[in-house]
Amino acid sequence: MSAQGWTTLALTLAVVVSLPYWLPRTVIALRVRIFARVGGEEGIQAPGREVPAEEFKQVYGHPAANGRSRGAALSDLFWYWLSPGPEIHQEHLEPGPRYDDVARTTRQILAGLSREQWTELVGRCTRRVLDELDDTTDVHRVRLRDLMMPVWAEVYYEVVFRERCPRYARDLIVGNADDVVSALKCTRLRHMDRRSRLTTHLRDRLAHDPPPVPLPSTLSERERAYYLQGTFFNTAVVQMSEAMAHLLLALATHRPVQDRLAAGEEDADFLDRVINETLQHFPLFGVAHRITSDAIPRDGRDPIPAGSVLLFNYPEYQGSDGGRFDPDRWLSPDTRPSAFIPFGVTANRPCPARGFAVLTMRVAAEETLRRFRLESSAEHTRSLPSRGPCLLVPRTGALWGPVGRRIRLAALRLADRWAAVPRSLVQLVLGSYMVWDARRQGLCRNYFAASSGGSAPSVAAGR
Repeated sequence: MSAQGWTTLALTLAVVVSLPYWLPRTVIALRVRIFARVGGEEGIQAPGREVPAEEFKQVYGHPAANGRSRGAALSDLFWYWLSPGPEIHQEHLEPGPRYDDVARTTRQILAGLSREQWTELVGRCTRRVLDELDDTTDVHRVRLRDLMMPVWAEVYYEVVFRERCPRYARDLIVGNADDVVSALKCTRLRHMDRRSRLTTHLRDRLAHDPPPVPLPSTLSERERAYYLQGTFFNTAVVQMSEAMAHLLLALATHRPVQDRLAAGEEDADFLDRVINETLQHFPLFGVAHRITSDAIPRDGRDPIPAGSVLLFNYPEYQGSDGGRFDPDRWLSPDTRPSAFIPFGVTANRPCPARGFAVLTMRVAAEETLRRFRLESSAEHTRSLPSRGPCLLVPRTGALWGPVGRRIRLAALRLADRWAAVPRSLVQLVLGSYMVWDARRQGLCRNYFAASSGGSAPSVAAGR
């Protein structure tokens, strides 16, 4: 081979070897630009030039920032991802009697359990799922989001119906939730058959054995099934599974923090501080949009006009920039972050689980740490499209030596980096298609257009 040939070969190999270090980020940046172009430029960024960080909570909590879907082009995309029944989803209902009825019912269902009952329920469900891991191996290679999703499927089924979740129902809930979150992260197209199977199960269940807490009277029988599917068996299961994946991956990638917990010498609040630090670095919400129903006045600034689309960027507001992971910052008001809204702003549709989310995360984490040491070298990002690769090492097993630990973690890191290459390309293609398809179908736009004409169409399937 000539010198030129060797040079070409060397350059080609250098490009191929370096792919995991630059291609995923490049493709993500390109995907963001495509989404902006296909989805349309709209909205006022907060924080941003028009709404600085110091006005974030004030504007977010203003009574006029109460519109949710009607009037925002990007609502079509969220409705597309959340089908079936996005028009009944608690987070996407417009303010009014139906929203009040639905929100009140959700609070009643969640308030039916005391702190002691929540603790017992989450602990029992976590133990049952962990018992299903193969006990013949010395290490379990898992995806943390996948590991945690059955836990929360069982938890919320029992919260709603006040009885243990049968395995077939758990599988339906997990299939639905996994399909929704995979579509949201653009790693897979929607599979509406998985979602419709859960809808059918819920409609049958409600017809023959409704839950103890009466469901919203303003909803039809079909809409009540959509309400349960969207609020509890989609959003609740997905968000708690994502939260636990972030928490456990943070512990796996910050060994000193995990060791402090394992030693049992910390105060009882240390794990709560770890949870807060995790939610500070990796907020569950990305951008929440609201449509103003009236002008929002501001001191020394022009008012925000009625009909404006406000885009509240949680990661940017919280400063989730991948800085030092330090749970002890929460010990003092002087070092505690002031820009911290893990469950939203109280005055504007806060997360219904805000009162017990940290408690239940603590219980699930304690059950997991009691059995396993967590080891991971995977990249930890807020969107977590990798689903959180992690090694679970039974605490009753033999300790790895330093060399064995380094080899395992190096192999995991290499596999994680290379997996990001094809995944980022898949996200680019599928994400671009779904943005286009959502605009084509116009689920939200057509629903409200028909409502104005006197008859709202069904947007159940969103096919």
